[in-house]
Amino acid sequence: MNKERLETKTVKHPAVKDVDISDPHGRLKAIADCASAVEIDPNTPPQRYYRSGVEMIRYADMSMKDNDLLHAYHLYVKFITIFVEKIRNHPQFHVVPLKDKQLNQQTLREVMTKAEELKKQLLEQFKAEYEKYLEEVREREKIERERLKKEEQEKLRGEEERKNKLATLAAVRAEKAMSTSVVSSEENKLKKVPSIIPKPLISPSSDIIAQTSKDKFFRRTPTIDRSTKPSVLMSDNHTLRDIVLPTKLMHNFLKLAFTNTMNNKETCGILAGKLERNRLLVTHLLIPEQIGSPDSCLTHNEEDIFDYQDQHNLITLGWIHTHPTQTAFLSSVDLHTHCAYQLMMAEAIAIVCAPKYDETGFFILTPEYGLDFIANCRETGFHPHPAEPSLYTKAKHCKLDVTAMIEVVDLRRK
Repeated sequence: MNKERLETKTVKHPAVKDVDISDPHGRLKAIADCASAVEIDPNTPPQRYYRSGVEMIRYADMSMKDNDLLHAYHLYVKFITIFVEKIRNHPQFHVVPLKDKQLNQQTLREVMTKAEELKKQLLEQFKAEYEKYLEEVREREKIERERLKKEEQEKLRGEEERKNKLATLAAVRAEKAMSTSVVSSEENKLKKVPSIIPKPLISPSSDIIAQTSKDKFFRRTPTIDRSTKPSVLMSDNHTLRDIVLPTKLMHNFLKLAFTNTMNNKETCGILAGKLERNRLLVTHLLIPEQIGSPDSCLTHNEEDIFDYQDQHNLITLGWIHTHPTQTAFLSSVDLHTHCAYQLMMAEAIAIVCAPKYDETGFFILTPEYGLDFIANCRETGFHPHPAEPSLYTKAKHCKLDVTAMIEVVDLRRK
């Protein structure tokens, strides 16, 4: 599936999760810096950016409705950065249709207003989170003080008990020594037996030994770690939302791809859906106009896909394709194709169905290495990539649902 690639070059900024929660303004700036760290690829047609921008705002609006203000703000700032600061520097900017530019400018005005309002809300949220954190610290310190006070009281009681036991032991020894001295005196007088060296009647009790150990334990009082702070994570950067897939999706896709598979031709489709309760639900399988070969699939008239998604308010969640004669894996061409999806949405997945081997793979580029590597690779067609470290991995955030429904929309012209 040779789709044009929407690529962004990431500029390194401090990770949002590393920002101190005690600095609400710093947290907000880190989010904005992360969202702004994009560069336009001059080899990608500018129309591709304008189209992706439409879905970016749709995804942001869904996040707003889902009460994920942080993620919505991240997407709005990213959109503003691309279409205010970056896109005008594209060498083909002049070929973008005027109507697309005008529509984009209208959207920009709306997004700027939303972003500014969100900025205020998030700042208040971060301040509230910091106050809550301070309250938790104060409560932990109070509990710690009470614990230390109780331990000190127990230590004092133990010390008093130890002194009392030692005094009792000393008295017993003194009494025994006096008694032994009297007996020895009488015995010496009678000259019947030699003098006996007195021995203590009791040894230090196990209670005293245990108390001594306890004293040593109290001297090793643990202290509260005040540097512990809650993590500040971004779903777009660090935590992937679950993608819920209808189990029947793969069966339905293989069924409509059967003729191509028998003729050793690949078939591809687009996974579309919505955001609901912080989960991404795949609700539609869209089959675009396409030409398949044994190891590739070229799509045409993608405007039909865009129009359908616009009419039904759907966002792109990934793609699916067959390997008629091979196993389920991502080829070099597949990796570049998927890069466009994952740059747009971190959770986007690539599904590979290999009917000959009865395999289905759910894949994603590794965020730590693969995504960056492929985004910066300028090779085309089939070409070698390093095997280590791995460029892609299993998409563990995929969840299959046997009860979920899938609507198949075949836009191929018969």
